[in-house]
Amino acid sequence: MMCQKGFQYGRWGNPTRNNLEGCLAAIENGKHALTFATGCAATWSMLSILKNGDHLLCAFDVYGGTLHLMKMVAEEKGIDLEFFDAGNLNEFEKLLKPNTRMVWFEITTNPMCKVVDAKRLAEISHKRPGVLVVTDNTFMSPYFLKPLNLGVDIVMHSMSKYLNGHSDVIMGLLVLNDDNVHIKLRDIQHHGGAVPGPFDCYLALRGLKTLAIRMKQHMANGIQLANHLKKNPRIEQVFHPGLPDHPDHDLLKKQASGYSGMLAFTIKGAGEKETSKFLKALKLVTYAGSLGGCDSLAEAPGSLSHKYLSEEEKRKVGITDNLIRCSVGIEEVEDIINDVDQALEAAFKN
Repeated sequence: MMCQKGFQYGRWGNPTRNNLEGCLAAIENGKHALTFATGCAATWSMLSILKNGDHLLCAFDVYGGTLHLMKMVAEEKGIDLEFFDAGNLNEFEKLLKPNTRMVWFEITTNPMCKVVDAKRLAEISHKRPGVLVVTDNTFMSPYFLKPLNLGVDIVMHSMSKYLNGHSDVIMGLLVLNDDNVHIKLRDIQHHGGAVPGPFDCYLALRGLKTLAIRMKQHMANGIQLANHLKKNPRIEQVFHPGLPDHPDHDLLKKQASGYSGMLAFTIKGAGEKETSKFLKALKLVTYAGSLGGCDSLAEAPGSLSHKYLSEEEKRKVGITDNLIRCSVGIEEVEDIINDVDQALEAAFKN
């Protein structure tokens, strides 16, 4: 917020944050961008515009932290929260109600890497007046996919991931075109106080300068690792929409120009013990729950990123004890492959 002599108050804005938000709006093809202290703060701010009695439809296979936050906010505010299968849009349409105010989904799901038909979902949702369609684009980045171009109303990111890309910033983002919704969210940003500091904004601006070259390398390394894993006898199944045999491969090609370094796989014959041994045996790849940085990371969603889900919810999503989610970094791909191979062997040694 500016007065005649400059910026009035640090929480309302500063030159670095304003420049960052301008850049982010541009790369997502949006009119407005709002940054927050964390991705969860961006999600909470989005949910804050809902009122008691509003109906919120959320895809059941979203990040575990998002799921937990939505349940908590819905219970406290009296929001009618209902979950849907974003892979079955015919059934989804039947769930829309006169009081539906928001639809939330991940355009590429965490951790199973399914691809959602965002254009069709938005078209169905907008048959009901007043419905805001929100998608989390963290897994893809705007380099490969701009959801606003597909009819989505608001795009959310955990900027800690691909947008910053260096694992040294925690930040969240909302991008949108609607002026009235922007005013509401800006007020929540200003007065809720969950804003990023100027130095974090500087670091994020630095990260954006290499977004294109980083995403190209993430994509190249990710597909090479996925193809290698498909040939490894220790691997049961590989989940990567860039693979021609993935059920959402054609949809990915239709709505995106490429894909990131995210993939998942199951280890054949592994239980919780072998999965843990695999993760601990990794040397180059780091055992961590984040994603989207230059360094390769791996985790077991059932015990980390999605640990808040019940056993029934995990089964519904497809999360098993032998499931690994991998964020493939930009290191030499042969080094990544060799590290994963040796860790797979170590997982079954006595």
